[in-house]
Amino acid sequence: MASHPSRRLSPQVSDQQATLHPSTTASAERHDPSPPVALDPHGLLVLSHALFSCSEQSEIVRLAMRHVSVLGPYRAEAGYLSTHEGLSRVPGHDAGASTVDDAGMMELGEADGSVSFPERSWNWAFGLREPGGLLGYLVVSSPSEPDERGDFLLSTLVGLTSAALSLTVARALRHDNADELSQLRTERDAALRQWDAARLEQHQQQTVHETLARVAARGGGEDAITRALYELTGLSALIEDRFGNLRSWAGPDRPVPYPVRSAASQEEMLSQVAREAGPVRVKDRLIALARPRGDVLGVLAVEDPGATADEHTLFALDHAQRSLSQELVHTRELTEVELRLRRQLIDDLLEGTDDTSAYARAEAVGHDLRRPHYVVVVYWPGNAANSSFARALQQATATTATRPLMTRRGDRMVVLTEARPDDDAVYAAVAHELGTPGAAIGVSTRCDSPGGIPRCYQEALRALEVRQNSRERSGTTFFDDLGLYRILGPGNDLRELEGFVREWLGQLIDYDAEHETELVETLSRYFDCGGNYDDAAAALRVHRSTLRYRLQRIREISDRDLTDVDTRLNLQVATRVWKIILMGRR
Repeated sequence: MASHPSRRLSPQVSDQQATLHPSTTASAERHDPSPPVALDPHGLLVLSHALFSCSEQSEIVRLAMRHVSVLGPYRAEAGYLSTHEGLSRVPGHDAGASTVDDAGMMELGEADGSVSFPERSWNWAFGLREPGGLLGYLVVSSPSEPDERGDFLLSTLVGLTSAALSLTVARALRHDNADELSQLRTERDAALRQWDAARLEQHQQQTVHETLARVAARGGGEDAITRALYELTGLSALIEDRFGNLRSWAGPDRPVPYPVRSAASQEEMLSQVAREAGPVRVKDRLIALARPRGDVLGVLAVEDPGATADEHTLFALDHAQRSLSQELVHTRELTEVELRLRRQLIDDLLEGTDDTSAYARAEAVGHDLRRPHYVVVVYWPGNAANSSFARALQQATATTATRPLMTRRGDRMVVLTEARPDDDAVYAAVAHELGTPGAAIGVSTRCDSPGGIPRCYQEALRALEVRQNSRERSGTTFFDDLGLYRILGPGNDLRELEGFVREWLGQLIDYDAEHETELVETLSRYFDCGGNYDDAAAALRVHRSTLRYRLQRIREISDRDLTDVDTRLNLQVATRVWKIILMGRR
């Protein structure tokens, strides 16, 4: 073996010593034992060469014993060779030799097994074997049981030592058969290949661990996880939410637009993957679920149309899924805390709180209350408890600066937002997202401080009530546009309003109650339609002649002249108060 400056030998093992003839090397070891070589790939080759170059079995065992401590926190307690009389201890190695019970070694019966040494918690006798039987033992102790890597390294050393001993047996018996020698060399090469494969696998796994650990340490989030998985596997990586919506993509060939599976197909896919313990192939993808507490929070996958994924890919995908699970759990917990704090804040603002406290709490959740705000109250039949509805409403009322504050009150959603909605923009956006019309929205006037939010909330409620009791019940109503109805808000004395209504409509209300008619409603619709007979009849779904008859009965019962301007004004206001403020009470 030629000298080379990069050889990783211990300082006391020279290149010249490493290339000595076997007999010369053995002599040097007997008189001047050298420290063992480092067991990296090159050191392993040097050790293998030294082992297979030894001409005596005792020299092989001593050489192996000197290298035990290189593998980790291990100590070679003794070495044995099998003879016709039994086991014979190999002389020349003093570490722990006085503590070994030779008789106890005989009780192993040629099997591997545990032996007892004081002050060492793990002790094991490794059998050195050839196909023909036991060649000896290598006895090793350690303060603790070896891990997977330690097991592999000790097994490799024992295998190389056994192979070297087996070769000396062959030489001693003068079995020079070329096929047998070739087989021994094959076994040696296989052991080296196994070592190289294990080293490569360990390196790849270490790379995965380190890469994902850096992602977690830097708080990169979902995009960082998909980028790392793409770099580790060379396959495009993606993250979807549990509904199949794309959240992150890294790598080429991203589909545009991204296909969305039906709800039934998505649930079927999730069920299929959830039945397996690790990543599952579904068509051209390898898929893993992020479900840290049994709840599916997300889907992690790699695109693999060529089915090229190997064990390294599966290992990387599995570990990336664990990182994603931790990320999603952390994100969910933060979101839940933030939502709770934001919801508590808006609930207190609607009820009334001091400005100083409100500013501080809003700043803590990233909301600037010092800017003007508007209160929006939304009623969307059948969607009050729907998370999709809340998400759509939040998107529709968000500004470029901040997200709105939202809370649920009964069957209504209340939103505090910086932006005044443009006409029916919020209604149109939410209706498009949900695919269902039929909502009523009320919007307050501008509010310049937290102290004015309760008033604005009442304004938004009044605007909503007007919308819900108008001819067109779907859409948006602004308190600014209420006109006369602004003075009929909840700040007025309800008893005075009831008295006004009784003065102008009392006879008609009593007549409707007694005869189960709808004269007050007819009069209200008539005024809503501006006195147009055709429109009013259509709104009431009655014939024109029926409307004329009802109006005549109204004149007779109320004794009011519907052609008089002041009378018409008072009657119209009374019908509006009856319908909007008193909610049509009889």
